[in-house]
Order: sequence, then C-alpha cells, then structure tokens
Amino acid sequence: MSASNSKASATRVAKSLEAHSLIAVIFGGLIYILAVTGTLSVFNHEFQRWEQPNVPEMESISPEAAEMAALEVFRSEETPTTHLYVNFPQEDLPRTVITTDTQAFFAAPDGTIAAKEAFPWTQFLLDLHYYLHLPQILGLTVVGALGAMLIAMSFSGLLAHPRIFRDAFTFRRGAGRLTTVDLHNRLSVWTLPFHLSNALTGAILGLASILAFAIAAAGFNNDTDAVFNPVFGSEPEENSAPAEVATISTPLTYMAREFPDLDVTYFILHDPGTAGQHSSIIAEHRDRLIFGEYYNFTSDGDYEGNVGISDGTVGQQITGAVYNVHFGNWGGLLVKLAYLIFGVGLCVIIASGLSIYFAKREANGRPAPKLAAVWSGLIWGTPAMLAATLAAALLGSSGGGLVAIFWIGLLATLIIAGFIGREKTQTFGRTFMLTSLVLVLAIYTGRYGMSAFSNAGLSISLLGAVLAAGLGWWSLNARKNRLGGTDEAAAQPAE
Repeated sequence: MSASNSKASATRVAKSLEAHSLIAVIFGGLIYILAVTGTLSVFNHEFQRWEQPNVPEMESISPEAAEMAALEVFRSEETPTTHLYVNFPQEDLPRTVITTDTQAFFAAPDGTIAAKEAFPWTQFLLDLHYYLHLPQILGLTVVGALGAMLIAMSFSGLLAHPRIFRDAFTFRRGAGRLTTVDLHNRLSVWTLPFHLSNALTGAILGLASILAFAIAAAGFNNDTDAVFNPVFGSEPEENSAPAEVATISTPLTYMAREFPDLDVTYFILHDPGTAGQHSSIIAEHRDRLIFGEYYNFTSDGDYEGNVGISDGTVGQQITGAVYNVHFGNWGGLLVKLAYLIFGVGLCVIIASGLSIYFAKREANGRPAPKLAAVWSGLIWGTPAMLAATLAAALLGSSGGGLVAIFWIGLLATLIIAGFIGREKTQTFGRTFMLTSLVLVLAIYTGRYGMSAFSNAGLSISLLGAVLAAGLGWWSLNARKNRLGGTDEAAAQPAE
C-alpha cells in the first residue's frame, strides 16, 4: 500500500511539474512583462511628479479656487466635454489637476491655470501593464487571462513540491543550478500570499469587462450598465438642453463640513453645461482598502447620498477594494516599498523558473541554447527597453512612438539574443540598460536644471542613480570574473 501511495504521489508531482513548466513556457514571457511593469506601476504617481517636476504643488486647495480653475478649463473647450474632473492633491501626488475629455491642466493654489499636464512615459507604462498596448477590451481580457495563468502556475508549483514545508529554509549557496532552484522555490513559498492576491485581483480587473458583457448578454438584454449599476450606482437620465454650469464649490464645502474625516480625491461633473448635469465626489476612507466612496449631488449642490462602496453590500465593498489591493494604494510609502520588494521577487521567480527549465533540458541531453538565449534577452531586454523609452519620452516621444520603440526594440533584442548566445546577451542587456539610465539622468538634469533636484524629481532620480551604480558594479565584477577565468584557463596546460 505504501509503495502504491508513493507511486501515486510521484505521478502527481510529475504531472504537476509538467503542467507548471508548460504554462511557464507558453505564457512566461508576457507574465514577466506584466510583473516588471506592475512593480513599476505601483509608483505611477511618483513617476508622474518626476516627469513634470516644475509645476505647482500643494497640500490642499480651497473649493472656490478649485471651481475657478475648473470653469476656466471648461470655457476653453472647443467642443463640449461630457465630464469635468478636479483631481485633488494627495500625499503621493500633491497637485491639483483639471481634466476634461480632451485635455488636462495643473491649477495653482489661487485657482489660476499653471501648465498643461503631460506624463507620456507613465501613461505608456500603465497602458502596457493594463492592456499590453492591445485594443482596450482585448488587452484587458488577455491581461486578465494571464493573471489566471499565474494562479495556475502558483498552484501547480506547490503541487510539484511535496517537501515544500520541510525545505522552507533550505538554500544551497554556490551550488550552480541547485542554487537557482532553491532561490526560485524559497521566493515562491515566502511570497506566495502576495503574488496569489496580485494575480487574483489582476485577473478580476482584467476579466471584469468581458464577464460583464457575458452577464449582460445572458440576463440583461446586453445592457452592461445594468450589471455595473448595483455596484457603482446609476446615473440619472440625460437632458442635453443648455444650462448654466453647476456649482462646484458648494458640494466641496458640504463634504468638508459634513465629512471632515474623509479625504476628497476627485470631483466629477457629469454632462456639464446641460440641464441633466450632476456631480459626484470620490472620497477616501482612511484605514479602509476601498479606493473611495461616491457622494452624489444635484446641479444645485444638494446632497443625494452615497453609492454604498463604503457601507453597502459585501460585494460592493470587496469590489471597491480590488484596485487598491492590486496596486498597493492603501498604506502609504511603506506598503509601496513592500510591493516593490515582493514585485522584484516575483520577477526573479519568473525569470529563474524558465532558466531552470532550460538547464534541466541541457542536463537531460536536450539543450535549447537559442531559446535559452532568447529568454535571457527577454529578461534583460524588458527593463532595458523601458529605460530606453524613458529617455525617448524626455526627448519628446509619446504615445505610439514609445509603443513602437518598446516593442520593436524588444523584438530586435530577442533576435540578436538568438544569434549571440545567453552569456553575451546578459552582458549586452546590462550594458544597454546602464547606458539608457545614465542617458535618462543626463537628459533629465539638462532639461529641468535645479527642478530635477526638487522634492518632485529627487526620489526617482536617486533610485535611477542607485540602479545605474548597481548595474555598473555588477558589470565590472562580471568582466573581472571573465578575465580571471580566461587567465586561469590560459595558465592551465593543454590536455
């Protein structure tokens, strides 16, 4: 009986390992890109500040000044906008931004318009993580499916390691491939809660739209609003007859008076300048995981109640927490730093996983050197091309230009890797990334002068400098090791 159980266990482990490897080989590259971009996206507010370090910053703005700025932007619209937004200062993004369907401007504390908002690289990064630069619904669906694949990889990896708890602290240093295996397994175990929750919330965010379409088709006569309204609330009927623009300062003053413990983050005026206009205010609830609650007002500023994300059904509250849990927007800088560490860990797990796969193939007499080199090209090419696009953005590229630079550059890197081999690819990747980072810092300092060293620009610049220094040190040591190995080999007598 014991032998039978042992055989069944070995069969289960072998099948789990096979499934784990198969998923990794098929989807590993795209999941790695999502892991890298997701780790960086946690700091999207910091990147936005960094891209424009010389605009007004403030802890707060008065309701009257916010209304003054919003109305000035609204009057500048050449075609009517269906929404008018005021983004209020937050701890990690202490700026006031007025946004319409077509443009966005920074507001000064006195309500005057300061400058046009533009963060092309941060938007490029977010679009890459959200959609992989595919059409929106298709991209969300693909990204959501990749999140589901990461969940499958996590569980199949657990099933493939029956001694996972016994070996939880095992790490064999200097043991070649076994060291990589231990690193992969230990990081996978200790960071499992993080990357499972991230994969699950990513899958939910990505697949929500396609699921809504399916549910609407099945039971709501293709009305997707009927699917989302119970969670996020419904809007009143449209009335496009012209009218004076609704009050903005009155709802904001009401919130400050009646809900002083809430942090107002957004004001939204729906269908401004029409008889059907109405407004919503999104306010954060401290010590809650939800992204915020909607507080609704009439065009005259009369309070109509909240949607229920903060105190409604369990489903509403869970739905409201998914975004913050995924992106780490719920606990300040310490939580963001934790997400950075765990995110880098996930990148290492994914990168080492396929490296182990290719090493096993070689050990079993089925080497795939070109595929191994291409994988190495993806591992190094992804962050290197992100750094290259950052330099391009500082030089004026945006939108489709950055998309083309990234994907064409990454494809070229993969092709080159297949010709030059894995070791040269690693050297090339480090060198290219280091060069791009140094170029970024040089262009940034030259473009913004002393503003590059302001509170808005300093943190990301320091991070880039530390990363560049680390890459330089790594490259120098790698070169010394290669030269040392060459010298030792030359000193050995030929056999």
